[in-house]
Amino acid sequence: MLVETSRFFLHGWIDTHYLAPGFLFKYAGFSWVAPWPGHGLYWHFAILLLLSLMVTLGWFYRTAIIGLFFGFAYVFLLDQAQYLNHYYLLLLVALILCFVPADRAYVLRAGTLSVRSQVPRWSVWALRAQFELMLIYAGLVKINEDWLAGQPLRIWFEEQAATFGVWLMTPGIEVLAAYGVVLLHLVGAPLLLWRRTRLAVFVVYVAFHLANSLLFHIGVFPWITLAGTLMFFDPGWPREILARLGFSSTSRAAAPEHPERNSLPAFLVLLFVIQILVPLRALFYPGKAAWTHEGYDFSWRMKLDDKLATARFTITDPASARRWEVDPADHLGSRQVMMMAVNPDMIVQFAHHLEALWKRREGLHDLEVRAQVMCALNGRPPVLLIDPRRDLTRVTRSWRSYDWILPAPGSAIQ
Repeated sequence: MLVETSRFFLHGWIDTHYLAPGFLFKYAGFSWVAPWPGHGLYWHFAILLLLSLMVTLGWFYRTAIIGLFFGFAYVFLLDQAQYLNHYYLLLLVALILCFVPADRAYVLRAGTLSVRSQVPRWSVWALRAQFELMLIYAGLVKINEDWLAGQPLRIWFEEQAATFGVWLMTPGIEVLAAYGVVLLHLVGAPLLLWRRTRLAVFVVYVAFHLANSLLFHIGVFPWITLAGTLMFFDPGWPREILARLGFSSTSRAAAPEHPERNSLPAFLVLLFVIQILVPLRALFYPGKAAWTHEGYDFSWRMKLDDKLATARFTITDPASARRWEVDPADHLGSRQVMMMAVNPDMIVQFAHHLEALWKRREGLHDLEVRAQVMCALNGRPPVLLIDPRRDLTRVTRSWRSYDWILPAPGSAIQ
């Protein structure tokens, strides 16, 4: 979080993501979340930076981690278009750390470094469970026709061949990589729980995440996952390494006089149950989640599909037959345009925004808004994503499947 929050300042993302766009997309039930007025959002990120540093140092840890969780949750909810799986993971880990007594060792207290006794066993297993769950689902969602046929890896390897070498275009390498990733997650992740295979699997994960970082430039996600994977080793490993380097003693801390309970808090049990169930909702929607985007988010569908779309909106006043063609780029940031065009729920939100905007500007009522969205999935030719005849002002956002999403293209992949 310390690194990621710094990047928001260094790359100007506070302005480009949240302040410059004329509209922010909202998760259902969170339309009330809005940016602070004035320079408030810059101050908010500055406080997140400070809180991240405080958690890192263990300085007023409990206050800092709770503040960091709620502060980042606010940022997460500001704009649905900025959803990233590693932001979701950061939020979940921060929530778990609100319960974990992570300030027991190597923390700053009254300006001095404090090393104290033990933590309950569930503290370690809660973090292990979080990363195990993520890795398993990351493998399960890849058991689909396109991925196992080597798409979209073939597209991405061809894009990177000029930088990393033509070996990325070796026939069949994308299929081998696709199956390898599935096996790494579905077989390798459980083997992290077994002492005999843990180190070997960890080495493979190191290679995998380093390759992801080099090939795809996916920010801090590989480093978060590697740090989380270290949690599977015995808790004493950092002290043993320091001892070998001559910086610490390998002696174990004495057990506390009143041992803490080792059962997982009920709230965290509920959190994991919810995380197990939420990705399954995609099974109850018709069609492919990769195409409809229904049940897609919060399901650990990481680097899974290559989906490109263009959208044009038409506003019509039936009373006067006046028409306006709208380019979303005139109202949204570049990432918002890209994410909105592939997500029917966000297309509806933007259509309602245009309706409200034109009513204020033109003083008109009973406007109609339609969208022509051409979408290409995993190398297929672009086709219509939604019914261009549907008046989106008459569509209400819902958890139910949208009947105006057109069928996904055939199974043939270029």
